Amino acid sequence: MADPPGRHRWDGPDGATPVDDARPPVLEVANLTRVYGAGRTAVRALDDVTFRVAVGDMVCLMGKSGSGKSTLLHQLGLIDRPTSGRIVIDGVDVTGLRESRRTALRLERLGYVFQEYALLGELTAEENVFLPALMRGLPRAECRRRSGRLLDMFGLAERARHRPAELSGGEQQRVAIARALVNDPAILFADEPTENLDTASTTQVMDALAQTNRDLGVTILFVSHDPDHRRYANRVVYLRDGAIVGPYL
Repeated sequence: MADPPGRHRWDGPDGATPVDDARPPVLEVANLTRVYGAGRTAVRALDDVTFRVAVGDMVCLMGKSGSGKSTLLHQLGLIDRPTSGRIVIDGVDVTGLRESRRTALRLERLGYVFQEYALLGELTAEENVFLPALMRGLPRAECRRRSGRLLDMFGLAERARHRPAELSGGEQQRVAIARALVNDPAILFADEPTENLDTASTTQVMDALAQTNRDLGVTILFVSHDPDHRRYANRVVYLRDGAIVGPYL
């Protein structure tokens, strides 16, 4: 896969490039900490994490197992609440929002892709994709239009009436990506989206994410432990023991 125009290849610490501050931030994180438990048994899963993400970035969160990657994604995606610190998404300080407002933001402005696809087995691919739009209250015709456009974008138009059990792992994950995009999110979060896939399906899914970022301009944060996936990102955040280490390109 060739580098998209205007992007910097990952060259390691010595090749770090400065952050482009010309684009407005879609995500700002300041002094983020997450502690589980209390007292002597407390576990500091995130330790004073600070960084920003510009509109249109494709950010790879990397680090060994237990480094805090998924924990960070859960804070940013409003699935969990931090112990301290500040998160601003699309200009809104979400840190202290009540749960009902957080739920609305998750549905309207954020998209999620998980390891296990999380598709509903009794629904077709089309129905799985348009379900979040239907939940948002959009007319059914508009939901189907959006679903059809996204499935076609990812080469799945002919699989629209198939149920998940009739799809390959790679196809199911591409359906999951389409579902995450149906409400036009400001940010898409993907947590190890290729963890359970073979090499060919992994390439299909990563190419689909790159296409989403390139063609739709959606900002993406994805977790990976595969060094090869750095080439899909224009920014890389390395985590170790809950803290950012090394360069942030």
